[in-house]
Amino acid sequence: MKTTTKMLAMAAFATVAASPAFAEDPQGKIQVKAFATLVDPSAKITKVNTDRIGLAAGSQTKADTNVTPTVAIEYFLTPNVSVETIAGVTQHDVVGAGALAGAKLISNANIIPATVTAKYHVNLGGGVKPYLGAGPSYFIIFGEEPDATARTLGATRVDLSNELGLALQGGIDFALDDSGLGLSLDAKRYFMNTTARFFAGNALALSTKHELDPWVVSAGISYRF
Repeated sequence: MKTTTKMLAMAAFATVAASPAFAEDPQGKIQVKAFATLVDPSAKITKVNTDRIGLAAGSQTKADTNVTPTVAIEYFLTPNVSVETIAGVTQHDVVGAGALAGAKLISNANIIPATVTAKYHVNLGGGVKPYLGAGPSYFIIFGEEPDATARTLGATRVDLSNELGLALQGGIDFALDDSGLGLSLDAKRYFMNTTARFFAGNALALSTKHELDPWVVSAGISYRF
């Protein structure tokens, strides 16, 4: 009886181990992507918290776009489900719009978009795999300085707050051969705010809340192993 039970257990284990859910993915579990990435933030003012300089009605702001290299590292939990993080730094200037058109307000604002997304992939065959993803992001902003117009108005320092937000993601991977090499297109929409604080010496002169909400569009090569 013990021998029969042991043989049945071994057969059951062999059946489960050979099933697709437990089979090793021949494509590998790790994928690395090297991208050229376009970052297009808004920087629209959504709220004025403190105003000791007398902003004109209709004052608004916008940020410039930037193209920067980024790297994505992805781990496949199953053939269809993965977790991905990205590495990169993007730099932006903020200028005036509306009643502030032509004003140079903030320069050299560097952003590290620390982001982790969970992704679901669909295999369409022929090496074509579209995906959707979502996850949290924490924007680390550093190096920002008052630009020419802000300095003329007396600003000696500016601070953009680090913030937590959400990223939605969609894209597609194309396999080029059986070695793991491929092409990838990726688009993310971030939902993120920041608060800008302008100081004259140690005194807070202006504090405004801004909607960043950047589109981040990437194209590049991938390697899965």
